[in-house]
Amino acid sequence: MKLSKLCAEITLPFNGDDIDITGIGTLDSANANQLSFFHSPKYIESLKSTKAGAVLIEEKYLEYLPSHSIALLTDEPYLKLALATALFAHPLSNESEEPTLLEGAKIDESVKYGKGVEIGKDTLIMAGCYIGDDVKIGDRCIIHPNTTIYHGVEIGDDCIIHSGAVIGSDGYGFAHTADGRHIKIHQIGGVIIENSVEIGSNTTIDRGAIGNTVIKTGTKIDNLVQIGHNCNIGENSLIVSQVGLSGSTTLGRNVIMGGQSATAGHLKIGDFAVIAARGGVTKSLEGSRQYGGFPAVEIRLWKKMQVALSRLVKK
Repeated sequence: MKLSKLCAEITLPFNGDDIDITGIGTLDSANANQLSFFHSPKYIESLKSTKAGAVLIEEKYLEYLPSHSIALLTDEPYLKLALATALFAHPLSNESEEPTLLEGAKIDESVKYGKGVEIGKDTLIMAGCYIGDDVKIGDRCIIHPNTTIYHGVEIGDDCIIHSGAVIGSDGYGFAHTADGRHIKIHQIGGVIIENSVEIGSNTTIDRGAIGNTVIKTGTKIDNLVQIGHNCNIGENSLIVSQVGLSGSTTLGRNVIMGGQSATAGHLKIGDFAVIAARGGVTKSLEGSRQYGGFPAVEIRLWKKMQVALSRLVKK
């Protein structure tokens, strides 16, 4: 839509070049026909280098905005972003059409589809599944009964998804008004699952708010795991039952998350790190080390702390 119309929809004044806006992106990913937003000083370097056509921004940060980006001045850039996402959300529909099936694909007659579905060679989809619009599933996959795959999800080859899993549901994102109301940020990203990934029963993987949630090749995810929007899970990682990953968590390759461990959002865990069961990660952690406790510290220190605490109690 035209930028002037977008501004009218989210009640912002507009003057300047009336460019076409085709979508929303982060400061780092947006192109000249996309809207972006700036709401935190920690992203100042991304603001300076953004290629976004227009940016929702407070006036006090205007000096850092490149000259090619149109400033949309507001005291509430995050709230205005939430309103803008509604204009680009995927339209929900119960319309259906037959999928594109490659050779050897076997689909139970009870499976329901959206539009534009593509299913690869020798893939098996069992009873009661729903496959949303524009989903692409690779070769030799097994989708067990009653799995739900929302629109725009991409699944690679040789993947196994167990019963009751939900892939591509909305991430938990809201902007907050001054009077305490919570305005939905429509989740307009997707989910990309690479090759040889296994996902356990009743696990949920949220779609990205902007951009994609990514599960990389060889990762194995247990039952009852929650992966938030825009997480990036590295190759060959092991995620054990009841783990919770908050939004925008990045795991390196071969990370192990023990049962009921969890992370806060927007942090990174390095390659080959191990988080013990019930470990609570509150800050980014280096790879090739073992961590435990809450807040998570190196496992040796955590064990010493438990011994010291036990001695205090005995006294």
